[in-house]
Amino acid sequence: MSYAGDLDPHAAWAKLEQGAILVDVRTEAEWAHIGIPDTKATENDPLFIQWTLPGGVSNPNFLTDLLQQAPEADGAELLFLCRSGQRSIAAATAATQAGFTAYNVLEGFEGEPDRYGERSVNGWKNRGLPTNLGIG
Repeated sequence: MSYAGDLDPHAAWAKLEQGAILVDVRTEAEWAHIGIPDTKATENDPLFIQWTLPGGVSNPNFLTDLLQQAPEADGAELLFLCRSGQRSIAAATAATQAGFTAYNVLEGFEGEPDRYGERSVNGWKNRGLPTNLGIG
């Protein structure tokens, strides 16, 4: 594993309560139409940095954006979240290579699809963690 580890959504929430920062790497469309994590209760606002841009191309400014937005405090832990927990692995790996302590949030924001294709099985939203309608 080339990052600090994987956390299920509830373990991620516990880390947020301890001062970690959530980095949502989904697209602007996902944030606007599906919703965003609400981390107000942890006193740490999430960061929103797209891993991929419209059309599925990699965001060439991802690390630059991360370095500009992420806290510079020593030992700050970053938790990466995407839709299902795949893009966030790549983002956590890149962040680790840039010197951050980075975790992947398993299951992502929406989780896995059920037998009908609906994302209702697991994930941040379906495990009852706080969300907002979206940004954008």
